[in-house]
Amino acid sequence: MSYIYVGIDDTDSPDGMCTTYLCALVIQRLKDKGFTIEGYPRLIRLNPFARFKTRGNGGVSFKFPKEQFKDHDLNEAKKIILDAVEELAMFDCDNTNPGVVFYDGEITEEMEAFAYKALHSIITIEEAEEFAEHIGAEIHKFKKGRGIIGSIASMSCKLTDYTYELLAYRLKENRGTKRHIDYDSVVRMDKLTDTFENIDGDYLAIEPNTPCPVLYGIRANDPESLKKAQKIVINGEEVERYCIYLTNQHTDMHLEDAKDIASMKQYSSYIVEGFVKDKPHTIEGGHLFFTLGDESGSIECAAYEPTKDFRKIVARLRPKDKVKLYGGIGKENTFNIEKFQVLKLNNIAYRNPKCPECGKTLTSAGHNKGFKCKHCGYILRDSSKVPYEISRQLKEGKFYETPVSARRHLAKPLVRMDLSD
Repeated sequence: MSYIYVGIDDTDSPDGMCTTYLCALVIQRLKDKGFTIEGYPRLIRLNPFARFKTRGNGGVSFKFPKEQFKDHDLNEAKKIILDAVEELAMFDCDNTNPGVVFYDGEITEEMEAFAYKALHSIITIEEAEEFAEHIGAEIHKFKKGRGIIGSIASMSCKLTDYTYELLAYRLKENRGTKRHIDYDSVVRMDKLTDTFENIDGDYLAIEPNTPCPVLYGIRANDPESLKKAQKIVINGEEVERYCIYLTNQHTDMHLEDAKDIASMKQYSSYIVEGFVKDKPHTIEGGHLFFTLGDESGSIECAAYEPTKDFRKIVARLRPKDKVKLYGGIGKENTFNIEKFQVLKLNNIAYRNPKCPECGKTLTSAGHNKGFKCKHCGYILRDSSKVPYEISRQLKEGKFYETPVSARRHLAKPLVRMDLSD
């Protein structure tokens, strides 16, 4: 079957709106006019370190079976979509620059490559325009039109792994007010369904903390689990509408295997191995840092304050521990850790030797001057400390991840990883 693809992006702002809501509304308006949409719409998260990203940096797309346009007017469908963007996008925000793309054809390997680039690096508006012309796509730019980048990527992204998210939306009069989702009902939902990322202690992870139209979002590996979960959650207010999205969230699709530290680039995300070079330390504000190194170079790594107790786990690392880090490099050129695996622990520490005369611990006699005993005066010319094995709270082979409250949309949680432990 042949399709016409539609991509929409960059319609929201920190003050409101959500591109997924606009998409859900558009789909309903299209269906009301007799148009058919094939399958679930897609929500594709892009490079989390993009400099001009929208709030969640996600584009949406859906597709029409082409055969219906023998009896329906394609231009009418396009008008419904473009009118909705004109009506609902947050144009007052300087960083909101919507884009809509229509594409009639097959998704090609070069389109998939474009989406891959949008996940891992930076694409300019000019590059996206040139690419759209190359593939014969029809683009509609509002203001600067940066949204055409995510629009093309959302329809083109090849999903080798995927999840689903059910997004429930609020009535217009309730937006911007406090949500009243029943905590105990979410706990029950979490226990009774095959969903994930629902709660984090007292924190309701399904509930946004922004004035957007979303009431809650539930994530699962299959849509049937979402439908079951929706029946359990007690909202505290009427739901205007809901929509299930096929998405690349929680897949680690943004991560590339780094050849080495020196090859990594700013504003990209990687899986990288190396050795801890110094003791993790905390600065004012609660952010924790250490240096990761390999034969090619080194990079500063961070567990920032919002990761809460994850910082305590990172703080247990010692110099010479070998680790595999998952994360990305932001504007400060620091590697933001999303999760890590301990590959090899340095279980050896060193201490001053004991006095062979009285058994007390020797103290340093000065640089390269050996040790001396303050109790009996014994002097040991050998300046070597004595190695001994220590116990570690970390475990070799084990993964450690940031809490749900601090996790990026694309980060794959351990519950979705095939781990024996």
